[in-house]
Amino acid sequence: MASRLIAAIVLVAALGAIAFVGLRDDSSTVESAVADTAAQDDGTAGASAEEASETTAAPTTTVAEIEPPENYGPRRGLTNLDGWLNTEISSLDELDGQVVMVEMWTFGCHNCRARIPHTQELYAEYADQGFEIVGVHAPEFSYEAEIPNIEQAVVDLGVTWPVALDTEKTNFRAWQDGGRRFWPRTYVIDQNGDVRYDHIGEGRYDELEATVAWLLENPPAA
Repeated sequence: MASRLIAAIVLVAALGAIAFVGLRDDSSTVESAVADTAAQDDGTAGASAEEASETTAAPTTTVAEIEPPENYGPRRGLTNLDGWLNTEISSLDELDGQVVMVEMWTFGCHNCRARIPHTQELYAEYADQGFEIVGVHAPEFSYEAEIPNIEQAVVDLGVTWPVALDTEKTNFRAWQDGGRRFWPRTYVIDQNGDVRYDHIGEGRYDELEATVAWLLENPPAA
């Protein structure tokens, strides 16, 4: 009887030790995840990144008071596309004279999908006032490069604005030249083709709308 009791005590102690080790491992995993998140909290939270050959931090725009938005210079064009969805245009140049939001995204990106309801609201509010959106779909994974998958995702997600198919990521990389490249990344282009807003990841939706509204009300001199 005594030997059985001792064996039971040893077994309980062993199970307790295993449980303790397991809890410690879970705890250290959580701590590592928090540390990784903190290390990336450089204004790019809520974004997936593709590492480039250089490590220069991607620039972001802060427009706390829209008076007026900063001018970052001429936009790039869109080249080497595999076509367009939701539109009859074939070039970004055809939208000159309008305020255009250009967003780098891919349908498998959680943060890209999280922006869509806000983009829908923005489009509904300003589409008839000289505002257009172009989603530059640049896949992160191979299944996101399949055009039928993109077409279905566009329907499922309620994307009604023009989508440029950048399956080779030519424009995704060119527009984010030098440093890390992100999904999503959102630009606003003024009527003259200059970049007036640049934001990485989710959030700042009020700032984005204020920039669009300001540019529509205050078109730059030709």
